[in-house]
Amino acid sequence: MDSQHKTAFLGRDHIFPLLIKMSLPAAVGMVINALYNIVDTVFVGHGVGPLAIAALSIVFPLQMIVSSFAQAISIGAASIASRKLGEKKYEAASEAVGSAYSVVMLGTAVVVAVVFIFMEPILMFFGATKNILPYAMEYTRVVGIGFFFFSLSMCASNLVRSEGKARTSMIGMIIGAVLNIALDPLFIFGFGMGIKGAALATVISQCVSCLFFLGIYIAKKNNIPLKLSHLKIRWVFLSESLILGIPPFVQSAGMSILQLIVNNSLGKYGGDSAITIYGMNSRLISIVILPIIGIAQGFQPIAGYNYGAKLYHRVKKSLGTALLTSFCLSLAGFSLMMLAPKLCLGMFSKDRELIDAGAGVLRVMVMLIPLAAIQITSSTYFQAIGKPNESLILGLSRQFIVLIPLVIILPFLLGITGIWWSFPAADFLSTMLTLFLLLREIAHLNRKHGEMSARVPAEEPAV
Repeated sequence: MDSQHKTAFLGRDHIFPLLIKMSLPAAVGMVINALYNIVDTVFVGHGVGPLAIAALSIVFPLQMIVSSFAQAISIGAASIASRKLGEKKYEAASEAVGSAYSVVMLGTAVVVAVVFIFMEPILMFFGATKNILPYAMEYTRVVGIGFFFFSLSMCASNLVRSEGKARTSMIGMIIGAVLNIALDPLFIFGFGMGIKGAALATVISQCVSCLFFLGIYIAKKNNIPLKLSHLKIRWVFLSESLILGIPPFVQSAGMSILQLIVNNSLGKYGGDSAITIYGMNSRLISIVILPIIGIAQGFQPIAGYNYGAKLYHRVKKSLGTALLTSFCLSLAGFSLMMLAPKLCLGMFSKDRELIDAGAGVLRVMVMLIPLAAIQITSSTYFQAIGKPNESLILGLSRQFIVLIPLVIILPFLLGITGIWWSFPAADFLSTMLTLFLLLREIAHLNRKHGEMSARVPAEEPAV
């Protein structure tokens, strides 16, 4: 079966079952990864202590920088590949994918070198206090080695999903996360390695996940064939990938910069305990955010393929379905954290004072978190159809345009309380901007569909 037939289902199958088929594996994989982050923090919190949790919060932005680079290149290339498949240009799809892998490998090597050369000043810049720094250094010395495998796995996951193999992408993610969860207690408690054991478990799991994706290409079980000749960096695809990848890069980099600023502000206004609270809460919030990203990732190839095939009625239908599905999904995690915050935080520590303080903060931070479903899905939509300007605006809106200024300004007026209230304020303001751009785009899709209908009688739309 050739690539045309293998991917034709993206423009043919009913939208909701197709979205579930494409998104469920990605969402499950994201949930598993979110659970890994939580379990990792649970083991570190009980096996090492609150300062180790704070150290994970300090190192997390560094990991996000590596992730953001891989995400930027691979999501941009995935958008190109999905549209090229819809246009039946299969060789171009392979060249776009191959270029992405080569650039990610070269870029990650540079990042890893910089991290190991300037590790201590980087961690201090990211908010490590004198008490947290030793834990952060010990963790980074080990986990930094795995950055290369982490970025390649992230890249492969997005690119494999772009050709319609969402289940394969999910398996690769789950393998790494489950192995990490299994190895954490062994290294932390069994071998008494503490935070270094958590880092070693992470590196091993990332390496295994990377080998899984490599095996797919070696066994030629993918829909987009990849040869050594495809690994040549082709600037025509790289330039478009970079442009399309700017929004996800900005979003991920914005999270890194945000965490940097938040950690430094919390260290100033609340001390080590405030950084620990933020570290615990951010892990819990990922339970809401990551499944939404999974839905969006499954939605991307559907939107990109149908937009490339000029099936605008299906594009609009898939957008509405993805928005509703992700919003409903977000309500479940939101409800749990609003109704039982102490139960959630009790997983990480037995310190009652820390849990009591964190519970009130958690309720504030997640107050409007379901609105993130609208922004994430909309930003992914604009990436999928090749409109980087709108996606960039949405990527900038929450972290850079709204949240970072609020985190800087409000503490001068409200102290540490201002930091916590910055999060729901940013969710509200950025969603208003998202709705404006989204409604304008829906009107554009209606015009496109009308023009197509005027030229060729439209087929009965799939639902």
